[in-house]
Amino acid sequence: MKNKEFGKIGIASDHAGYSLKTYLIGKLKEWGYEIADYGTDSDSSVDYPDFGHPLGRAIDAEECRRGIAVCYSGNGIDMVLNRHRGVRAALCWNRDTAMLARNHNDANVCVLPKHFITEKEAEEIVATFLSAHFDGGRHLRRVEKINSGLQG
Repeated sequence: MKNKEFGKIGIASDHAGYSLKTYLIGKLKEWGYEIADYGTDSDSSVDYPDFGHPLGRAIDAEECRRGIAVCYSGNGIDMVLNRHRGVRAALCWNRDTAMLARNHNDANVCVLPKHFITEKEAEEIVATFLSAHFDGGRHLRRVEKINSGLQG
């Protein structure tokens, strides 16, 4: 399952996503990936930006080529991550959205909505996300337009 081109996979969550993050770390290690865990480390209430930004900075710095993030709805941490220049985070709630995020948008962070999916569904979504490839072609033009609008 491991795609060696990724190097380390970054992962982050808030308190609501902590249990799913922990589950996924076990699966990722089982699949042979090296993990960089950007927190949180418990289910005690925290603010998702405190963990989304470190993951976003790691993607920007190319310390991690792919990332996974989890919060209650997925929306909050997705918004934080997409503030980072090198991040194209996609909210994925099933295998199809994960596949399209990679195929069409060259997404590099898979964001999961813990409240709406099971552990097994999350596992399938992440496996799909990590095994899918960017289609390029007409989609490359669109991704370049996303990147051209970034400042800094």
